[in-house]
Amino acid sequence: MSVSDHCLTDFLPTTKKEVELRGWSDLDVILFSGDAYVDHPSFGAAVIGRVVEAEGLRVAIVPQPNWRDDLRDFRKLGRPRLFFGISAGGMDSMVNKYTANKRLRSEDAYTPDGRHDMRPEYPTIVYANILKRLYPDVPIIIGGIEASMRRLTHYDYWHDSLRPSILIDSQADLLVYGMGEKPIMAICRHLCAQATLPHDIPQTAYLAKRLAADPTDIVLHSHEECLESRRAQAENFRHIEEESNKRHAARLLQAVGNQTVVVNPPYPLMTTEELDHSFDLPYTRLPHPKYKGKRIPAYDMIKFSVNLHRGCFGGCAFCTISAHQGKFIVSRSKASILKEVKVICQMPDFKGYISDLGGPSANMYAMQGIDQSKCERCKRPSCLHPQVCPNLNTNHQPLLDIYHAVDALPEVKKSFVGSGVRYDLLLHRVGDSKIDQSAAQYTRELITSHVSGRLKVAPEHTSDQVLSLMRKPSFQLFHEFKRIFDRINQSEGLHQQLIPYFISSHPGCREEDMAELAVITKRLDFRLEQVQDFTPTPMTISTETFYTGFHPYTLEPISSPKTTREKMAQRMFFFWYKPEERNAIVKELRRIGRTDLIDKLYH
Repeated sequence: MSVSDHCLTDFLPTTKKEVELRGWSDLDVILFSGDAYVDHPSFGAAVIGRVVEAEGLRVAIVPQPNWRDDLRDFRKLGRPRLFFGISAGGMDSMVNKYTANKRLRSEDAYTPDGRHDMRPEYPTIVYANILKRLYPDVPIIIGGIEASMRRLTHYDYWHDSLRPSILIDSQADLLVYGMGEKPIMAICRHLCAQATLPHDIPQTAYLAKRLAADPTDIVLHSHEECLESRRAQAENFRHIEEESNKRHAARLLQAVGNQTVVVNPPYPLMTTEELDHSFDLPYTRLPHPKYKGKRIPAYDMIKFSVNLHRGCFGGCAFCTISAHQGKFIVSRSKASILKEVKVICQMPDFKGYISDLGGPSANMYAMQGIDQSKCERCKRPSCLHPQVCPNLNTNHQPLLDIYHAVDALPEVKKSFVGSGVRYDLLLHRVGDSKIDQSAAQYTRELITSHVSGRLKVAPEHTSDQVLSLMRKPSFQLFHEFKRIFDRINQSEGLHQQLIPYFISSHPGCREEDMAELAVITKRLDFRLEQVQDFTPTPMTISTETFYTGFHPYTLEPISSPKTTREKMAQRMFFFWYKPEERNAIVKELRRIGRTDLIDKLYH
């Protein structure tokens, strides 16, 4: 259905008039979001709004409030009965706003027409401080990526400083980390029964006066100790990451000033039924009518896509997915997935093409530990590094069944896989003929039926030493996957491209490593286009290594390219084929004593 087929009351209200259209005189919960309001399960504010609504409560959303005028957007809906909820949006606001070189991005994908001036830096802090001034007695609960990744002392790349928990600067009363449906339901139920904000809800963090630790708690180095010692910050991070990836985590305590940040352990894994419930809520799947005639780039990207599962067990060192969603996979049922696809098929501008049947990593659907008792005791941050866990069920058949069921629908001409694919999972063999055959079948069907001309994969680097620090597999596996990709394309008469992603300036990466990357990718006949400089983002092991100079697990010293000159010297090797880069590259190869690579690149 189109926006014109919906009435305003099909959306969560965003104005006083829309509240009145529902016949409400007041509200229980008011949500503030740094993103535009798109009523779709891929947009966090919509999900939390629909979850609160499903609890029988009256909820409204204020998207992208103006923080620079008389603050009327913060006053227009008045005071909620239960709490204000705040999210900066679907990305950390600083990643969203600035490039790795700290330049302003030209477009904000979560804003109408891509405008980049519709949210402040750190909206979580800005919005919360405004609301705390206007309504000092109303509880403020923060959540989303920005709050989740900044729940404890963290390095902020954009201000090149170590910052305390975002609870300090925001003055929020409670922080929800990770995927927020279960905590927000529990908070709503508690506040409906009692007037005081709960502090025993799993997957939340709060500030307390100095409190005594229980024997089962993990007491981290204080914020002040971390300011004094980078090694202390590195030691902290190992505990933080391990507890984020355990089924039975400990409570974390960190002193800051005369207070303590308390991080409660996460909820148990959602069940398939609980995840289905979240996706099956009555979303319109559309931007709010207020944006009529305007383009929201992030919505255009996911409009005809379907998310099959949550979680990622890859544990890539530079990625925040497992820190936010967890490493354990929770998958939707086939019925829920097909229900969503059928809704997409009824949209008036649907032309028969599903843009993505995917997830954080496309081919982890329904994968979990064979012996769950081992998973109960596990604290490995990755099930794939340094090698694939022998307890991991890598059967691709359930995912193939989803693809086949979607493609069997008469309205679907073709379904694509746009999410990243883990080729190390495709190449892994366990000795079980059924499971090994499913991986081979998935590889063939992916390449022949679900690629729109270009398959994107992420080897990230060619140096095994750098790849190990990234928690990525050896580049030899990419070689192997490329051979299979080329062979299948040739046998099927296809002319598809493999598009690899690479990162420069990662901790532990030297100019020599980048020079060899240039030679290796040239030999493979790639002219790279999907490349980026490493961007330190809160709560990743790569960021902590970048800032502290120590690997958090081994405490081994590791250097990182930090200056603009060092970063540009690495980045230029991606573009060895550009005439304007040649002189600088030749000069740099002579400087680092690798003149042997000049002939390999240019002769």
